[in-house]
Amino acid sequence: MTYTLHRGDALSVLAQLPDNSVDAVITDPPYNSGGRTAKERTSRTAKQKYTSNDAKHDLPDFPGENKDQRSYGFWMTLLLTEAYRVCREGGVLLVFTDWRQSGVTEDALQAGGWLWRGIVPWHKPQARPQTGRFTQNCEFVYWGSKGAIDGSRNPVHLPGWYSASQPSGRERVHITQKPVSVMRDLVKICVPGGVVLDPFAGSGSTGVAALLEGRDFVGVELARRNYRNASRRLAETEAELRARQE
Repeated sequence: MTYTLHRGDALSVLAQLPDNSVDAVITDPPYNSGGRTAKERTSRTAKQKYTSNDAKHDLPDFPGENKDQRSYGFWMTLLLTEAYRVCREGGVLLVFTDWRQSGVTEDALQAGGWLWRGIVPWHKPQARPQTGRFTQNCEFVYWGSKGAIDGSRNPVHLPGWYSASQPSGRERVHITQKPVSVMRDLVKICVPGGVVLDPFAGSGSTGVAALLEGRDFVGVELARRNYRNASRRLAETEAELRARQE
């Protein structure tokens, strides 16, 4: 399996990718949410939104978290339209979102040309409880396809929800890092031997999962430290797979 990791802006890099060149787009874009008010949503960094003030870590921040709602919707529509062009007919899209951005994500997915297929919840058991409130321990994968799906090309039966905590300790290298165990199952929606694209590669979890499950990977990441972490993790995974074959 092979991988390519681009460093740059997602929209700019997507515009350079050829038509019909990937089989699945699986991504976790910046949510641009996490604040109680419009001012909080647009003035705080990703680290301030998604990590505790007393957390003792040095996780790198990432850009792109300060759009207002209208800008976010327009930006997501542009991204998912480009992703649609790059994807082959019958390919799939999986995009993470939270409850605040569920509506705009649904709109952008369909405005981009995708056929909306449903919502896959991701439950996080270790989410912090909140007094007098329901615990916010779910994020969601909105998924769709570019036209009809030919099940004979990829006869998998995947669950409709997942439960797994974020990586912790030394394994956590990104603020909003997704568990590789979950990502390994999600990438199976891509046809065997196909190409998975992630325009927001972060620490590279989607790419690691894709390689481990026999798919090629194309990623894009803007933040320098996240790009370095993703490059390292992808190289380590490629070396591990090569060693298994020897």
